[in-house]
Amino acid sequence: MADEEELNLDDGDSGSAPAKKGGGGGLLSGLLKWIIIGLAAIIVIVVVVVVTVKITSNNKTTAQAIPASEEYVSGQREIYDWYTSLGLIQTTTCDEPPATVRIDVALAYKKDDKLTSTEITQRQVELKSFLRRFFNSKTSSEIRNANNEDALENEIKNGINDKILSSSRIRDVVFLQKDVIEQN
Repeated sequence: MADEEELNLDDGDSGSAPAKKGGGGGLLSGLLKWIIIGLAAIIVIVVVVVVTVKITSNNKTTAQAIPASEEYVSGQREIYDWYTSLGLIQTTTCDEPPATVRIDVALAYKKDDKLTSTEITQRQVELKSFLRRFFNSKTSSEIRNANNEDALENEIKNGINDKILSSSRIRDVVFLQKDVIEQN
């Protein structure tokens, strides 16, 4: 009988390794491993992008509004012709004691505008009188103050356009010389 048992051992599967059951278990764990690696890579990429954007946005300066006045519409300031033949005007201020003011003014008008140039020339006496009265009504501190210069130029421009010129307009006023001499 012992011989039969040996024979049965040769015929049976008892000596071989046991077969795997449920072969999908290894595939599922491998797939899950790659999904986790992919999600981790996406998270790392998103964090790097967010940090980079925050760092670069902190270094940028904010843009300010650009003025939309007519002189900036064409992309550059308009070029003017200048009337500089009014000469030096001397008057006194309304202070007590009055200070002496010596002023030389240039008037800007559109380039190649012969009509405005002609009208300014024809009204030169009126322009000098207007400027003399204008500075006579101001105090020496108003005229001397550098922060007030733009306001003075604008007042003169508006006054000349409204009160003296009739068929044309000046575009700008600039002081070529502005001296205020105090009396001691």
